[in-house]
Amino acid sequence: MDVTITSGPAFAIGYIAVPPGGSVRVEAGAMAMTRGDIAIETSTRGGFMAGLKRTLGGESFFVNDFHSGSGGQVGVAAALPGDMVEVSLDGTGSLLVQSGSWIASDPAIQVDSSWGGGRSFFSGEGLILLRCSGVGEVLLASYGAIQSATLAAGERMTLDTGHVVAFDDTVQYGVRKAGSWKSTILGGEGLVTDFIGPGRVWLQTRSSGDLIDWIRRVNPQSNN
Repeated sequence: MDVTITSGPAFAIGYIAVPPGGSVRVEAGAMAMTRGDIAIETSTRGGFMAGLKRTLGGESFFVNDFHSGSGGQVGVAAALPGDMVEVSLDGTGSLLVQSGSWIASDPAIQVDSSWGGGRSFFSGEGLILLRCSGVGEVLLASYGAIQSATLAAGERMTLDTGHVVAFDDTVQYGVRKAGSWKSTILGGEGLVTDFIGPGRVWLQTRSSGDLIDWIRRVNPQSNN
């Protein structure tokens, strides 16, 4: 996947060059523009269960495949202002991606909810994950800028759950309260995710959950 990312880290847009006879898979609603010979095909890609798995992972039930006979370009953008990063997968491992951060990938990449992400979802831990596997490129989007860290074996890193973008499946992870119940309720900190290497971790410098909380504070809505 040939991607040019511009206007980051605040308002990134990714321009994906689709070669003659090629295609790219894009999250539903993420297409910002097309140029040249581009046709769109909407499907669940893998059937009902595959679409349901993506829904449990916080993504759309459907995905869009953009095809080109003679070559073209697809521009993709996330709903919130932020950054983008391209990650290569070589088939030896998977990438676990926070809900809403997967925006596009090569058609050969399989995208579904991981079992760990499903457990976190049903237990209310606030970390919903997609598993991306295969050989090819994955395009990730964030709210705010994206930063990456490479953890050595046994090295620990803790992130507020709302700042997680993605991490290698070689990294162990667990979701917990930031501290005691007093710290959670009075200190403004909620759930955090502990990561233990080896592997890569990507974080975003802003949290969409914090944005939602701020909007609620400054624009409270009364219930009917």
